[in-house]
Amino acid sequence: MANTKTPLESDKMFHIYNHAVGNDNFFNSDENYSFFLLKLKEYLQNYIDIYAYCLMPNHFHIIIKVKREEDVINEYRKKKSIKESRIKELNFVPNVVSRQFGHLFNSYAQAYNKENSRMGSLFTNRFKREPIEDEVYLKTVITYTHKNPVEAGFVKMASEWKFSSYNSIISKKETLLKRSEVINLFDDIENFIYCHR
Repeated sequence: MANTKTPLESDKMFHIYNHAVGNDNFFNSDENYSFFLLKLKEYLQNYIDIYAYCLMPNHFHIIIKVKREEDVINEYRKKKSIKESRIKELNFVPNVVSRQFGHLFNSYAQAYNKENSRMGSLFTNRFKREPIEDEVYLKTVITYTHKNPVEAGFVKMASEWKFSSYNSIISKKETLLKRSEVINLFDDIENFIYCHR
């Protein structure tokens, strides 16, 4: 069940999502989408693995796996001087990963608000996170994520939406996505494409 307090524990997978406040959008241009992805990379690439994503005008979906505890701790240590006793605190890794997501959202919101002469919250409350506990559900949520623009009537096929991971997964270009893991989950690229029709 999704909520805003489920701890983002190491070595576990989650469906992360959020919505814009009210009827607002938080992506109005290609530059907005690109900037969000840049900030996602900047703040989170060393803490999570990304399996899929889709950015829509007023909401987003990101499928992640939190990196191993030692990887998160080592990355955090590079940036901050941290005592061993503090690392042993309850929920250290979930707190660090949640904080990194917070930095992403705050950074994006500040830039968006400045660009649009806007004030106040951009995202509704805290972001939601839903644990993904088996491969069947992981396949379902990846497919759901990529088909979101089709279901919303923006495009006819997942491949036509520029702001999702679908085209990166089927291409051979360099990517930060866990492409081979996603393709293996669907057995092969042909079945991945078939499941998205």
